[in-house]
Amino acid sequence: MSSFQEKVVKKIKEFGLTSWSIDNRTAIYIVAILISLFGYIRFTTLPKEQFPDVVVPTISVTTVYVGNSPKDIENLVTRPIEKQLKGISGAKVNKISSTSQTDYSLIVVEFDTDVKSEVAKRKVKDAVDKATKDLPNDLTSEPDVQEFSLSEIPILFVNISGDFDPVKLKEYADKIQDKVEELPSITRAEIVGAPEREIQINVDPYRMTAAKVSFMDIENAIVRENMDITGGQVEVGNMKRTLRVKGQFKQAADMSTIVVRSSARGASVYLRDVADIRDTVKQY
Repeated sequence: MSSFQEKVVKKIKEFGLTSWSIDNRTAIYIVAILISLFGYIRFTTLPKEQFPDVVVPTISVTTVYVGNSPKDIENLVTRPIEKQLKGISGAKVNKISSTSQTDYSLIVVEFDTDVKSEVAKRKVKDAVDKATKDLPNDLTSEPDVQEFSLSEIPILFVNISGDFDPVKLKEYADKIQDKVEELPSITRAEIVGAPEREIQINVDPYRMTAAKVSFMDIENAIVRENMDITGGQVEVGNMKRTLRVKGQFKQAADMSTIVVRSSARGASVYLRDVADIRDTVKQY
């Protein structure tokens, strides 16, 4: 092989870009720095979420049945609904998962990405309707079918129990809810299965007749007394203070002294004279 041919072969084997990079190291350093700087800027400005939304057709079924253990919720509520959900046709279901807590059932149905959310929700709603006949008749609330977002997944369940009356436990739950919602990373905290306070006024028709009191008299008296009234403003030095007369009832005993009716001779009929007042919880 001649010397000319050897030079041609050597030139062909030589990688031009590598040689240029070696000969122009300063330019390569500048390009590398610019690329790194651009990547850093893009990384720092890229939106980031701790729990990013993932677009997957997902439907949730939530049911509240107060007064039942997780095992009872599983057998009475979750399984009958799951049975119908597994029979969904016309839309590909990738996964069905469920959680049975005290007083609460959550079922999550994940469809294939090709299924539209509206179709998925309708399919789940139809399946839940079929399962209604197998569910208890005294459910606290009917199964609620909603389009599910991963950002709505509860990240923590807190069960509150103790040797207290239900109303007191609800007060503790309210305080915990307020504290949790103060945390900057928490969007919302919900109380599920808590008893709802109810003040019952059980009127006695015979005592009402004897006192010449009607149901309308009782209703009007309660509405009239159970309110806060603004009394205007007063000046205190260089400041103005708003006066408010607080009249809303906080306990059942406060209602016993409501004047239901006054006679022309000055005699008054109190609510306690015609009704028994109880501070209790709402029965479902």
